[in-house]
Amino acid sequence: MDMSRLRRVDAFSYTVPRGPEESRAEVLLYGSAPLLETMDDKVLEQIGNVARLPGLVGAAMTMPDAHWGYGFPIGGVAAFDAEQGGIVSAGGVGFDISCGIRCLRTDLTLKDAAPHFPKLADALFRAIPAGVGEEGELKLPVPELDRIMLEGAGWAVRQGYGSEDDLAFIEEHGRVDGADPTCVSDTAKKRQRGEMGTLGSGNHYLEVQVVERIYDVAAARAFGLSEGQIVISIHCGSRGLGHQIGTDYLVSLARAAGRLGIDLPDRELACAPIHSPEGRQYLGAMNAAINIALANRQILTGLTREVFADVLSGARLATLYDISHNTCKRERHLVGGQPRWLHVHRKGATRAFGPGHPALPEEYRNSGQPVIIGGSMGTGSWILAGTAESENRAWSSASHGAGRAMSRNAALKRWQGRELIRELADQGILIRARSLRGAAEEAPGAYKDVDLVAEATEKAGLARRVAQLRPKVCIKG
Repeated sequence: MDMSRLRRVDAFSYTVPRGPEESRAEVLLYGSAPLLETMDDKVLEQIGNVARLPGLVGAAMTMPDAHWGYGFPIGGVAAFDAEQGGIVSAGGVGFDISCGIRCLRTDLTLKDAAPHFPKLADALFRAIPAGVGEEGELKLPVPELDRIMLEGAGWAVRQGYGSEDDLAFIEEHGRVDGADPTCVSDTAKKRQRGEMGTLGSGNHYLEVQVVERIYDVAAARAFGLSEGQIVISIHCGSRGLGHQIGTDYLVSLARAAGRLGIDLPDRELACAPIHSPEGRQYLGAMNAAINIALANRQILTGLTREVFADVLSGARLATLYDISHNTCKRERHLVGGQPRWLHVHRKGATRAFGPGHPALPEEYRNSGQPVIIGGSMGTGSWILAGTAESENRAWSSASHGAGRAMSRNAALKRWQGRELIRELADQGILIRARSLRGAAEEAPGAYKDVDLVAEATEKAGLARRVAQLRPKVCIKG
């Protein structure tokens, strides 16, 4: 990124000055100078376009892990007021609706688990369907999928994939309101019939990790974390259904924008007013996909527990937290000191409520919401906690991952999947992947330094670091 185009606000936030004839809202980019320098200039163009959309409240923002995406940059955050003509944009949510991370803590230590890692890796690889178009054992008729779209993770719990205890530690208790299966196309439902309980491909994974270092002792205690402890992260979303909803509504929202005279700075920002028929239909479909994703991660949690019970008898796996990072949520935020309902788009960004927020489980009220920043399969991940400061700075939002530093095509030219898996095994990280090409595309070197992203997220006031995690076993599509 050309840093000469930016004006420094403070050490970890920058803005883009507006020209005298430029009509747009403020743009804010959070992150350190070295991280911003690695970003493509396309990020600036895209967030500048977001700042031109109607009904935007405050600034259009990017998180420290931002990179360019479809319409909105990945790592983009923008809030809109429905009562002031605010819009909803499929490009502001993304195709992988409600992609997110479920983190499970265990009562195992590295010393307990390490001798079993090879067997555990093989067993998880057999039990967890992963890969492009991969289906699981569940083959569900459309009426049952409609139920899941309304019931979310609760449906999976009632099918035996966990307990009610899990639901307390999932955003919205595992089910969002406003889902409308009638707004989801038959094509989307057909794509999903065999994909419940599957990981998918790309950057999705199931990873067995060790807590390497604690940064915030009090928050770690609240989250039930300690150094040397084994945790599991499950990263996936709404699979084919969510992707099809994104495809379907990019068309209908683009038509709505044209019909209503909305001047789109980029066709990929196809949008409609929240109160329009098209806006309401998209939100109904998107919320249905969120519930599908929450149920999907709950099913995968159940499958993971079964594997651990077979390989490490007596091991207990409890849900630490489950949070999405591709959504548009109706939330109450302070604007000029007054509470207002806003529709907050977070694309490749995680909600990060601070201490005391009523939506948090009682166990986390004093610490703030767990914020999970996923890394690449060779570098590690982070657990942070939301801060009160983040409410004012970014509508309680934070980074979601390391963020790509190079394209998948560029990664393929640089790495070979088989060699990469061998190198990681030499480092004590066992990879089980359906596709060697997919492994090469997701090479650790194709991503930004996740440790720098976590540090910048903290220093920008978006969330504070609690625990650093390192991978030991990774299941990929």
